Amino acid sequence: MWPRRSQSGPDAHALQACAGLALACTYSSSDEYEAELIRARRSAGVYGPGRHRPLVLAVVAAVIALAAVALLATTLAN
Repeated sequence: MWPRRSQSGPDAHALQACAGLALACTYSSSDEYEAELIRARRSAGVYGPGRHRPLVLAVVAAVIALAAVALLATTLAN
């Protein structure tokens, strides 16, 4: 076994004071940490703007096309 060295002096006291803080965490679970991480990344713009924009545009175009077909069908039927 290695001989145990005792540390003394102001550095040792500062190290011991900070040792308890190293394990302190502001999140009570990993889910909270992940949610905060995702929120911070979204606010920083990491995921990019408008990820769902093409889907929304496709749905709007489909609705307009269906409305045009329905309008055309009703005008031809009369």
